Amino acid sequence: MESKVPTGSSQQSNVASSAQQPTRASNPLQVPFQQPTQQLGSYPQPNPQLGSLQQPTQQQGSYQQPNPQLGSLQQPTQLGSVQQPTQLGALQQPRLTGNVLQGSLQQPSQLSSFLPASKLGSFQPTQQPGSLLQQGLASKFAPSSMQQLIKGDRSMITLSDDSFMVKQILETHNPDGREIDVRPLLYIVEDILNRATMPTMPTTGTQAQIENMEDKTHQANFLVMLDALSYTIDRIASEIAYKAFSGSEAHQTTLSIFNMVSPFAWDAKLVLAVAAFALNYGEFWLLAQIYSTNNLAKSMALLKQVPSLVEHAGILKPRLDALNDLIQAIVEVSRCVVEFKELPSMYITQDVPALSSAWAHVPTAVYWTIRSVVACAAQISSFTSLGYEFATSGTESWELSTLAHKLKTIRDHLRKQLEICYQYIEEKRDIEDFQTLVSLFEMMHIDNIKPLKALIYPKDDLQPLVDGSSKKRVNIEVLRRKNVLLLISTLDISQDELAVLEQIYNESRLHPTRLDIQYEVVWIPIVDRSVQWTDPLQKKFEELQSSMPWYTVYHPSLIGKAVMRFIREKWHFRNKPILVVLDPQGRVVSPNAIHMMWIWGSNAFPFTSLREEALWRDETWRLELLVDGIDQTTLNWVKDGKYIFLYGGDDIEWIRKFTNAARAVSVAAHIPIEMVYVGKGSKREKVRRAIATITVEKLSTCWQDLTMIWFFWTRLESMLFSKIQLGKADDIDPMMQEIKKLLTYDREGGWAVLSKGSSVVVNGHGNTMLPTLLEYDSWKQNVSLHGFDLAFKNHHDMLRSISHPCSRFEFSHVAGRIPESMKCPECHRNMEKHTTFLCCHDEGILSRLQ
Repeated sequence: MESKVPTGSSQQSNVASSAQQPTRASNPLQVPFQQPTQQLGSYPQPNPQLGSLQQPTQQQGSYQQPNPQLGSLQQPTQLGSVQQPTQLGALQQPRLTGNVLQGSLQQPSQLSSFLPASKLGSFQPTQQPGSLLQQGLASKFAPSSMQQLIKGDRSMITLSDDSFMVKQILETHNPDGREIDVRPLLYIVEDILNRATMPTMPTTGTQAQIENMEDKTHQANFLVMLDALSYTIDRIASEIAYKAFSGSEAHQTTLSIFNMVSPFAWDAKLVLAVAAFALNYGEFWLLAQIYSTNNLAKSMALLKQVPSLVEHAGILKPRLDALNDLIQAIVEVSRCVVEFKELPSMYITQDVPALSSAWAHVPTAVYWTIRSVVACAAQISSFTSLGYEFATSGTESWELSTLAHKLKTIRDHLRKQLEICYQYIEEKRDIEDFQTLVSLFEMMHIDNIKPLKALIYPKDDLQPLVDGSSKKRVNIEVLRRKNVLLLISTLDISQDELAVLEQIYNESRLHPTRLDIQYEVVWIPIVDRSVQWTDPLQKKFEELQSSMPWYTVYHPSLIGKAVMRFIREKWHFRNKPILVVLDPQGRVVSPNAIHMMWIWGSNAFPFTSLREEALWRDETWRLELLVDGIDQTTLNWVKDGKYIFLYGGDDIEWIRKFTNAARAVSVAAHIPIEMVYVGKGSKREKVRRAIATITVEKLSTCWQDLTMIWFFWTRLESMLFSKIQLGKADDIDPMMQEIKKLLTYDREGGWAVLSKGSSVVVNGHGNTMLPTLLEYDSWKQNVSLHGFDLAFKNHHDMLRSISHPCSRFEFSHVAGRIPESMKCPECHRNMEKHTTFLCCHDEGILSRLQ
């Protein structure tokens, strides 16, 4: 039910419910104060015995003085001055129905801690003017500001309970459209509040902020802005100081400040109010810091009772802790409000729920922050006017702590909304940056600097590269107009890959005068941003970086999200290393030259797709294609025109049978046959055990270095991926069909390739190669007629026509480009597509776990 009063010139509705005091005669929550009559003049003069408190006359006034902002404040007629009814215990905030604040903060029931004399209770006035007891300075000033700062229940008012208060402050909001950058002013305010404090308050301003503040203060536009705002700041500072000394109710003071900053935006209102408080607060603590060394400061400090306060700082610690905690909360909420104002409108607008929700709470946040400023100012006033004896009240510390809790709740809500807004902005910027990258690589450039900067690091504030030879940081300029190979990988790039790449890279450096093979490599590390960066990851990165002889990005954090998305979507990076080639103008001439690098090494320079096609046109199905650059012994056998069995697999029983049968045929046919074991593309531990057995039993030659075996199978897979990248994986090309056969044979059992010198005679699965050798007696008569190689091939082809092993290809999801379909290398029909879950166990690890 709303209370109503008549309208007219002599009386206005009282909208400031929190200013009404109770009487003894009626319901203390419904009777407003009445102003004293005009019989004594325009305003009653203070009674010298009462200090600043004024006792009204006994007669009810015939005229009520209106408050221009808040309606009329009516003083009670029978109680004299402000009276604390003893039956209520403590001063209570009126609880009005309607749209008035519900459940305001309640003071503790005992206020005796405010006054040193127990007889004073809660400032109980007598029926006779001037009968208020005085006891020192405390009894003269104590009744107002501190007791009226926070009233009501101890539980905090939630944001939804502030609707009436928000309505009041919105009525004062009348912005004139001026735009003010308050960030530099906030830096100054933070610096003042951080420096002008007792040691109990931690410093929150970062050095970067202070340096930024110092830079800004020297800018002409900021000085002009500060000059324009200084009058407003001084007015607010004077208002805060006056109301704090006079004991005005905190809500009324807060609304008064809102009226002063009516034309400004919400962030400016808040920063101006906090700046005004910092002006008074800083002056007070400046005296505390220098009075012992400066005579002028010493005299001023005596007037403000600063030496006594500093001397009893230990006793005041609870109050100072509460005060500093509240000031810290004020600064943090101010930062949040300013950050909301600074959000770039080109990326986020009011229609975004996170921002609109936050702005809906900004008026409430600004109100409670300014009200907290008023409370802090009242505390400083009590220090200077009442002395440390009054300032030791535990109740006052609770009041400050309650406000601090309120502000921290608001701060946490704003920060949460800020995080959502920042994430939204980041996503928008990532989309924009991604589109910029796409457009950038579609354009023509004079050189490669602009594309490289967009990929690696677009700013000029640091050197983003590390020179692999000198280990010194350098700028991207060192790559200008050079052929650049971007080695893109995760931190899981293998030492095998690095070893082979380094060998090829160093070979190109043996001929520095040959410009036709000169290129630069830059390692771009890709790290999942969702994974926390830890010391072990940093150590792993540094170890990889130090082992590379080429340029590397200084740190993975320099690579932006948009760049990683571009690399994955446009260059099909799937965690396996790729080598993207940029020409001197920054054009992508190969989306992944690592296959060329594995197959042909530096001979593939300049690593363009055109060069790749030309190399394939000149290539033939020969043994050198399989072992070139890996094993010189095998290449020597090729030069000598010997029969060579290249075989693999991990079944040691099949290996024994095959090598023994091949040796028996060699003896029977009087033909020297060389054999070399090349392992398997996976199951490294089984391959290691097979090598040990072959060596001990002297079954054949084998590659002892597992890196050679890895490189053999990597080159073989690169041949397939190279064709896939060129869109020619299913060409009716005999060479490609043989490569695909060999890859499928490796999936199950053993296999062998027979060659005579460079020419490959047979490429077959173990199910047909071993029986061909075991059945030598059935085709040995053809050796003298057709030669060993042709006789072997004819018998093998006959067996293969009877037994067709399944062909199978497995493509990892990290392999990059995966073909949509494949044709069988045996029957040339489209192969079925299956999803496979595969785990090739490292037996060494398994044995340690068991």
